Amino acid sequence: MPAEARPRPADPLLTLVVPVLNEEQAVPLFLDAVVAVLEGAGLRFELLFVDDGSTDGTVALLARLAAADRRIRVVALSRNFGKEAAMSAGLDRARGDAVVLIDVDLQDPPELIPTLVARWREGYEVVYGSRADRSSDTALKRMTAGWFYGAFNRVANTRIPPDAGDFRLVDRAVVEALRRLPERGRFMKGLFAWVGFRTVGVPFERAERAAGESKWNYWRLWNFALDGITSFSTVPLRVWTYLGAVIALLSFLYAMFIVVRVLVLGIDLPGYPSMMAVLLFLGGVQLLSLGVIGEYLGRLFVEVKGRPLYLVAREIGPPDTEH
Repeated sequence: MPAEARPRPADPLLTLVVPVLNEEQAVPLFLDAVVAVLEGAGLRFELLFVDDGSTDGTVALLARLAAADRRIRVVALSRNFGKEAAMSAGLDRARGDAVVLIDVDLQDPPELIPTLVARWREGYEVVYGSRADRSSDTALKRMTAGWFYGAFNRVANTRIPPDAGDFRLVDRAVVEALRRLPERGRFMKGLFAWVGFRTVGVPFERAERAAGESKWNYWRLWNFALDGITSFSTVPLRVWTYLGAVIALLSFLYAMFIVVRVLVLGIDLPGYPSMMAVLLFLGGVQLLSLGVIGEYLGRLFVEVKGRPLYLVAREIGPPDTEH
């Protein structure tokens, strides 16, 4: 057990935060599986579904389920704000002594939740699920995931565990710390690591999606990776300072080479092809550097406007749910 662990309640309340987007087919399967596990483990719990702007019958289904079971609450956002905002909305409204973030598609196994709770009782405040095997992913996805975790942990001051997703249990103290963070551009994996606290990983095998289809594609994953790196590191900005210094030095050396060839040795150099190559190279470097600067300026633009991270259209379920 970690040193100076805070005592845990004898009968803690566990909140499951479940972001959903057009998951009408997956919700009943998830509910059956997770309730069976939690009741079988004798855990007191509430299920907090956060709908991120679904356009199918997900909200109507959740409303019916909440009417039949007082342990179910629903927060429906006014539109699609993204999974990071949906998780933040759930954390803002979670009442539990500990909170589990879990996907509805059953790729995160509900059967692991009692193990997460057991490690939490040992004194850990963050217990994350760590994928033990990525063989079910495509070779491209495994490769790009490895690149991202490697690049992030090299350039960021905050390290995130490789193969850790959003599936995790966090203590109430961690929830309160996350709620105090003001930024609107959120990369939750990084924020979970940034707040610190005693952390441990639990390996698990990620299953196939039970129903529906993934909302992620490679373009969204690419933008997600950019958000993560620019949220936690200024190294990409510094790179262009160093690159500019190197290019300036090389340009000076090349200029000296031309002076020696022409003025000292008397050798004329036809310069159009080499000049065009250099100009195109420098133009590409400048555009790329402007793009990096633009990423950071864009984040500043979003932050200074001060718009809320999300808007809630309706909340379903009693305000003081009995457990």
